[in-house]
Amino acid sequence: MTHAAIPPAPRTYGGLNWLGLKTLYLREVRRFWKVAVQTIFGPVVSTWLLMVVFVMAFGADKRMMSGIPFADFLAPGLIMLSIIQNAFANSSSSLIVAKVQGTTVDFLMPPLSAGELTAGFIAGATTRGLLVALAMALSIVVFANVVPKHWGWTLYFGLTGAIMFGAFGVLGGIWADKFDNLAFVTSFLITPLTFLSGTFYSIKVLPEPFHTLSMWNPVFHLIDGFRYGFTGHADADVMISAVSSGLISLALVFLCWRVFKTGWRMRA
Repeated sequence: MTHAAIPPAPRTYGGLNWLGLKTLYLREVRRFWKVAVQTIFGPVVSTWLLMVVFVMAFGADKRMMSGIPFADFLAPGLIMLSIIQNAFANSSSSLIVAKVQGTTVDFLMPPLSAGELTAGFIAGATTRGLLVALAMALSIVVFANVVPKHWGWTLYFGLTGAIMFGAFGVLGGIWADKFDNLAFVTSFLITPLTFLSGTFYSIKVLPEPFHTLSMWNPVFHLIDGFRYGFTGHADADVMISAVSSGLISLALVFLCWRVFKTGWRMRA
């Protein structure tokens, strides 16, 4: 008895290539997990030392800021800073390393759509950012109250911040041709935005025009909303912060999708 050979045919994946998306996501997670001492615990140690300095040297556990203990005021800002920095670092470093080493073919050749590439890279960056945040919250619980008063807002702003800067990292990694380009973005854009965002102070004490300029800083709204989730205090209207942060995140995700769709600076 003979069997007729099945003619070759293209493989179909349906509306979404779940296997490919899962593989890309796990690849991104394993990238940072293999060096977790550097990518997860390194930022935790740095933040823990900052809390030690503020609490032990400056008496932050006794000082008040906007009616709450300064340590409680400071902790959410430091956690959000780490979410932002690590989400950006994960996606941007993954792409710039692939471009420099010539391995972009590893994710451009498989049958992954622009949306699946966008989701995979941003999901990996978001995972790293949130894991660092969790580890950090557990490490500084001895200095500050890090139990959220509003869990919904805490999760919303934490997730939105990770997605926003994961997407920004994708754009930065695609734009950069070498590590110096990426260092420029980090030093002259990410760092100023994060440190001039009300992490260590309330923007209500700032004179004009610095108060108004701070209100236009998207990182301020992430930190202020995240702080509201923990403490119930915010310098700005939390709904304005939520809507503006969500819209910026959606815009950046769309730009990522568009860049992957057109192949800009990826297929040269």
